[in-house]
Amino acid sequence: MQKRWVQKPKKNVDNINKLKDELGVNSIIAELLLNRDVETFEQAREFFRPSLTHLHDPFLMKGMDAAIARIERAIGNNEKILIYGDYDVDGTTAVSVVYNFFRNFHSRLEYYIPDRYKEGYGISTEGIDYAHEQGFSLIIALDCGIKAIDKINYAKSKQIDFIIGDHHLPGDSLPDAVAVLDPKRDDCPYPYKELSGCGIGFKIIQAFIIQNGMDMEMAYQYLDLVAVSIASDIVPITGENRILTHFGLKKLNGNACCGLQALINLSTHKTGQFSINDIVFQIGPRINAAGRIDHAKDAVQLLTSKSLSEAKIFSENIDDQNNVRKDFDLRITEEALSLLDNDTGLQSRKTTVLYKSDWHKGVIGIVASRLTERYYRPTVILTETNGHIAGSARSVLGFDLYEALSECSDLLDQYGGHKYAAGLTMQHSNVPLFQERFEEVVSKSIKPEMLQQEVLIEKVIQLRDIDGKFYRILRQFEPFGPQNEAPVFMSQRVTAAGLAYVVGATHLKFSVKQEDSFAFECIGFGLGEHADRINSGKPFDICYAIEENNWRGKKNLQLNVKAIRF
Repeated sequence: MQKRWVQKPKKNVDNINKLKDELGVNSIIAELLLNRDVETFEQAREFFRPSLTHLHDPFLMKGMDAAIARIERAIGNNEKILIYGDYDVDGTTAVSVVYNFFRNFHSRLEYYIPDRYKEGYGISTEGIDYAHEQGFSLIIALDCGIKAIDKINYAKSKQIDFIIGDHHLPGDSLPDAVAVLDPKRDDCPYPYKELSGCGIGFKIIQAFIIQNGMDMEMAYQYLDLVAVSIASDIVPITGENRILTHFGLKKLNGNACCGLQALINLSTHKTGQFSINDIVFQIGPRINAAGRIDHAKDAVQLLTSKSLSEAKIFSENIDDQNNVRKDFDLRITEEALSLLDNDTGLQSRKTTVLYKSDWHKGVIGIVASRLTERYYRPTVILTETNGHIAGSARSVLGFDLYEALSECSDLLDQYGGHKYAAGLTMQHSNVPLFQERFEEVVSKSIKPEMLQQEVLIEKVIQLRDIDGKFYRILRQFEPFGPQNEAPVFMSQRVTAAGLAYVVGATHLKFSVKQEDSFAFECIGFGLGEHADRINSGKPFDICYAIEENNWRGKKNLQLNVKAIRF
């Protein structure tokens, strides 16, 4: 599929020159900074030199005073405390951070992760019943609970108090908990709204430390887990998240906790420092696999390990689960693509809705993402579980999936999520009705350009602008992620420097030059079809990110080409 090339609007020249002169950088770097809302010398200093002293006071979060007071009362009265969290990476890291910290001060402490298949997402009746049977009087819920009004009322009837630490959007009313910690509350004055669920857990322990006059290093030792949550949950890497991630990556690469170190050791092919991408593609999927294939408590068991030898055993178990997950993922993706590729009627639609009763529920979200990448349109993958139909949905840039599902709500038993990802359940008899309704709803509201993947280009530059100094400054823009993506540049009328050839099944290796520039090596993943046209000698345009290639100890700058236009 041809991608749509979209250039960011050019910034005001006077603003570019002003910042360029203040910082002593070139105009390209100045414009990249302005694109990230860095407009002054002071803002640039904070951007390039993150500091833990710039983290916000946790007591600015609405409800934090009440939360800490209730935790201190529980510890003082020797009450049983249950740390409760979601089964994904954000939830399991959040539980691990809070459990790891408070077990230093309190022995009557346990954690609880709901079973993805038996209990589903969020706070469950089964979890509350377990807490009641085991004599817990306080539950600290992390990465879930903001809409669990009925469940919190049920817990109160069992004399169980709740502290909720969530980062999802609240509904019209809040649960009747001791404290509801969520920066997205309308009445919460906390300055930064985009913390992960684990980030909320970190703020709880930060507040406890401040309240008790302890050393803040006791909180900073968990920043590697916080960074893993931020990367895996795809929250914006801006503001406070950028500071947490910056120092979390240092901890991950210098002195990671036993559980994460064991996962790093499994990535034997990795050389050099672990990055956000390495977390997203190597660490995150392994942690997630526990909840997808067996039970996410295995992930918490790993992340709360006290020794590397103990963690090694747990990590090998999780690695096995991840291999099973990959097998399910590969098989189901192939089956789903085969259904699409062999049905011209399905191909001509503006949506993909596929159902097969034996697809594994734990990987249908991954499969939905893969099909969205391939056909680039709103996608729902459905399977059968416990006598009903469960589905996972993914959207494309700019299209509100949640709104589309709400227009099909009469056909659904439950649905939840956000603009780009959602989960849903329905009766078996409603599957064909939903396929048609969803297609109808999307067709009337989606814009044609939304059905074509875009490449967002920050700046048109000349290849001669790229050198070691330019790249070293670009590296200081890291860590990259949502709202601080690695810059994608465009260079026009480049020509091949040598022969282009295909590596692997579909990837393209080639070199380019432009007028008086050096030749730059390029890699284009999935772009192998362009080899012959590149070798014709005619000029073409490329858009790309700049990276450092490290091969057998030899480092050189390389262009990671996202698209080619002839």
